[in-house]
Amino acid sequence: MDSSETDAPLVPATSPARASMHDVAALAGVSHMTVSRALNGYPNMRDETRRRVLDAVEKLNFTRSPIARALVTKRSMRIGVLLHGQVNHGPNTTLRAFERAARRYGYAVTSVSIDDDDQRPLDIGVMELVTQGVDAVGIIAMRPTSLARVRKYTVGLPVIVEMDEPQEGLLNAAYDQTQGTERAVEHLIGLGHRSIRHLAGPLDWHVAQARAAAWESTLARHGLPVVAPAEGDWSSDSGYAYARDADLGDATAVFVANDQMALGVLHGLHERGLRVPEDISVVGFDDVPESRHFSPPLTTVRQDFTELGELMLTDLLAALEGRPSPDHGLLESTLIVRESTAPASRRDR
Repeated sequence: MDSSETDAPLVPATSPARASMHDVAALAGVSHMTVSRALNGYPNMRDETRRRVLDAVEKLNFTRSPIARALVTKRSMRIGVLLHGQVNHGPNTTLRAFERAARRYGYAVTSVSIDDDDQRPLDIGVMELVTQGVDAVGIIAMRPTSLARVRKYTVGLPVIVEMDEPQEGLLNAAYDQTQGTERAVEHLIGLGHRSIRHLAGPLDWHVAQARAAAWESTLARHGLPVVAPAEGDWSSDSGYAYARDADLGDATAVFVANDQMALGVLHGLHERGLRVPEDISVVGFDDVPESRHFSPPLTTVRQDFTELGELMLTDLLAALEGRPSPDHGLLESTLIVRESTAPASRRDR
């Protein structure tokens, strides 16, 4: 074999040149500064201009170097997210949307899930995020009892919590739980239901507290009786146990704090020989993708968790850029009426 062949230097395969911010600007027909502002969520920019920039980013498969950007901004380009409790549809969907939005702006996301609210796991979870040098923190599925400890470990960082009540020193973004619950209960009242029970979520969760309070206040406003709510744990099993064993008295409807528990309620009522909706109506909350395929399809309150995750990220970016957070207010949910609710009918037990 010719030694010139064996000793020839290896030549690396060529790869396409990485697109630059100037390439994006040229394709979008805007300035380099406009591209930077669009990618950083700068306000006061026309939607059409921002869309041209983002379309160019996608066509060129443009990604900003996190190292270079961190050197310029003096940030780690990483955001921490803490999730409380088991990963249900709402928190999980919110997190995925948050992560996708963060990637569009050049940020990475580190998430930590806390299974319960004991002091030690929560503290360790928050400290794990902070010690990684995150630039900001998002809290999804917040328990009110955790607020003090979150504040303790996140001093100096922008923090946003998924709560529909403003919290001093923290950003907040959420759906209006009162408005969503009122729509569900008013729907049942409009169908002639006068005895409406409630299966709440764990009452140390803010959303469970808010939904239970709104259910009670709506009944009281109409002069209807209030029976203390039962408490589930967000799971289908807890809904099944409630519907199978609870003394439902003269109830003709049940408002359930989430769709997973509502699925169990439908199962338990069926085993008791009660027909839905002929004997008793059921309303859930969240509109999980499967709820339209329950038997019967479930009337529920729809919350767009993708919109919520993107909004939380946008608010944090505004804080990081030193801009005021947009005054978007609470998000409004939508009542989705399906076959699990019908006009009330008297029935004997």
